[in-house]
Amino acid sequence: MKLTVIGGGGVRSMFLAKSIAQKAEELKIDNLVFMDNNLKKLNIYGKMAKKVANLLCPALKFDLTADAKEAVENADYVITTIRVGGDDMRVRDERIALDLGILGQETTGAAGLSFAMRSISALAEYCELIKKYAKPGCKVFNFTNPAGVVSQTLRDMGYDFTYGICDAPSGMLRTFEKLYNAEEGSAKGEIYGLNHLSYFKSVTMNGREILPELIENEKAYTDTDMRYFEKDLLKSRNAILNEYLYYFYYREEAVQNILNATQTRGEQICKINKKMTAELEKIDIDSNFEEALKIFEHWYGERENNYMASETGVKRTQPWHFDIYEKDEGGYAGVALNFIKIAQSEKSDSMILCVPNGNAINGLLPTDIVEITCDINKNGAVPHRMEDIDEQNLELIRRVKIYERLSSEAIRKNSIQKAVEALTLHPLVNSYSLAKKLVESYNELNKEYTGGWH
Repeated sequence: MKLTVIGGGGVRSMFLAKSIAQKAEELKIDNLVFMDNNLKKLNIYGKMAKKVANLLCPALKFDLTADAKEAVENADYVITTIRVGGDDMRVRDERIALDLGILGQETTGAAGLSFAMRSISALAEYCELIKKYAKPGCKVFNFTNPAGVVSQTLRDMGYDFTYGICDAPSGMLRTFEKLYNAEEGSAKGEIYGLNHLSYFKSVTMNGREILPELIENEKAYTDTDMRYFEKDLLKSRNAILNEYLYYFYYREEAVQNILNATQTRGEQICKINKKMTAELEKIDIDSNFEEALKIFEHWYGERENNYMASETGVKRTQPWHFDIYEKDEGGYAGVALNFIKIAQSEKSDSMILCVPNGNAINGLLPTDIVEITCDINKNGAVPHRMEDIDEQNLELIRRVKIYERLSSEAIRKNSIQKAVEALTLHPLVNSYSLAKKLVESYNELNKEYTGGWH
């Protein structure tokens, strides 16, 4: 089996390689290709990923390439994780919004539209290559942000072999397992909503419902990503919230915290990545991998320990390290690999995925892409039917879903009008006049990539 990663020169490439290599024999993956059009990063982070994979699974054929056609040719599965415009454009996306007093955050905030404007056309080109050169039935797992808008738009463009993936829900379940000292896979969740805007209506541990006691558990508010919320909020929503819902329920705090900080998350990551890349450029990865790994651990650890710290005022306290041989907890590669594992088996199982709604959530269109618990088998994914959804939760989901629908239309039609309508309805913008200013700025910013909207 051939698995291809488009965006294999990203700083998280080693995590991908570790996840895949540890499961390669079990899943019969014998050819892994990391493709990136940034040769400098491919020769640093791609090479480090290849070294990790070789240490874990020497029999795995691992290729690095800048040729997209070569990468997807005869592929069984493809993971896309690209950043068109690089970290510098993320910084500009977010600052444009912040200068207007609006949350910029690149997936949930207004900057997500700008990021999607650049990403979709590149992803569509890759999808066309996959249709032409990959194996029949090849499935694409998209991790490119903003995953909600991107997944919706790709499906609206007819690429029905694409699935949106995110490691936030599975990551939260893993923190609950650690809280209970339970084995990996013990926690299961019934989740509904959108990418970065989803609600756990049920969490079970070895089949026992634990959601009410989790909400009451004081330790959960220090040791898991429930740390961003107050207990009263979770009790009123009768759910455990995706960490990104912090930006909706604590909007003014998030904006003020970012404005008070010395740098935005985008600026922080951009600075860290540039310093890390500059140091790694001086290292011969093939002959001095251990030194390269120390440099990576230092800088990536700084990045991880400051995750959402500027926005929330809450900093992670556990030290970060990368152990090649430690059992992998998956990340977003783990989501894709779990799908492959279930699809290869003779039985169905459940997992959380971004798929068309069908009739799973009342009040949404069948074609709306939702993040939801699904039954997976070799034929694809079927979302669970969700009954008795809290009307306040549904109202927020519907509002953001309309924003995503309109964003998809704006991107497909290069439409300024639809983009303004989209951001006007976005709960974190909620203003026609501000939406016009944002779209004007983002249209100008992205002309090199879009040719300019009208």
